[in-house]
Amino acid sequence: MKKISIMVPCYNEQDNVIPMAKALVEMFHRDLPNYDYEILFIDNASTDDTRAHIRAICAQNKKIRAIFNIRNFGQFNSPFYGIIHTTGDCTIPVVADFQDPLELIPQMVKKWEEGYKIVCCVKTHSGENPIMYHLRGMYYHMIRKMSSTEQIEQFTGFGLYDKSFVKILQDLKDPTPFLRGIVGELGYKRCEIEYTQPKRRSGKTHNNFFSLYDAAMLSFTTYTTSGLRIATFLGGLCTLASLTIGIVYLILKLIFWDRFAAGMVPAILLIAFIGSLQLTFTGLLGEYVISMNRRLLNRPLVIEEERLNFDDEEIPDTIETAVLHCEQEGKKEKTGDNGDTKPDEEG
Repeated sequence: MKKISIMVPCYNEQDNVIPMAKALVEMFHRDLPNYDYEILFIDNASTDDTRAHIRAICAQNKKIRAIFNIRNFGQFNSPFYGIIHTTGDCTIPVVADFQDPLELIPQMVKKWEEGYKIVCCVKTHSGENPIMYHLRGMYYHMIRKMSSTEQIEQFTGFGLYDKSFVKILQDLKDPTPFLRGIVGELGYKRCEIEYTQPKRRSGKTHNNFFSLYDAAMLSFTTYTTSGLRIATFLGGLCTLASLTIGIVYLILKLIFWDRFAAGMVPAILLIAFIGSLQLTFTGLLGEYVISMNRRLLNRPLVIEEERLNFDDEEIPDTIETAVLHCEQEGKKEKTGDNGDTKPDEEG
């Protein structure tokens, strides 16, 4: 029996992890009964009750596993680490807030059985803010045009990855992995499924300007050299323009010495323009240096604090049967081995 791994990254998702676990288990029993499964929650140092809920889920169903990080390692490292620590014949990363539709999982598995090694789910519409959706679209389009490798527009990482591709990810040893770019660059036998992204089921997004900026800069500095080339070309054009303006001013001053007053305003504007341009591209160069520095330091992707259910214990079929099993064991403890009463048998 083939085994499908579901990887769910979490950060402050206390209202979503239990419904997500139940929905996934029900989906497997309803739509994929001929497959074994594992569900791996990787928690990025949540500050709410997410971990307590995950512990309860893992206690009820041994097919549900968990990795707890010692701190928040960011929106890229933790999911990537979770993927490379799954054990299934294929792996499907799913966000905890239900913005990745679970009903697409059987479709992805069908494509996988047809021979595709990677199935990418690509957004065509979204329930999020339409302005943000279109801005993301413009960004994806720009990166695709500027990158020397293939990039997948409106692809968030939600998809199916065969274990052969997961092995490639394990061998990368990249301390700052950008999964979307890696799939576009190294993915093979790939197909796409279009979908409409729903709104979050509960809670609020953890993305802000800085996290979105980190994502943009990581992809930009990893998969494009256009930024530095634009800086070089634009710097050359500005130098040429400045030289031309200087020569024209000199000629006009020499010809119309008494009537042509150059003044300080043009010089001040030119200095401010060149200075701002230099600062902008120095900052861009700094982003490339930061990206290089992270890779040279080669820090671990994450550091684990604890693992749950990474053993070979007997695995209950569903959350419901696991709960019943725990209740029955509790009743046995209360009555003793040779007590007069026995736990009620159900179903």
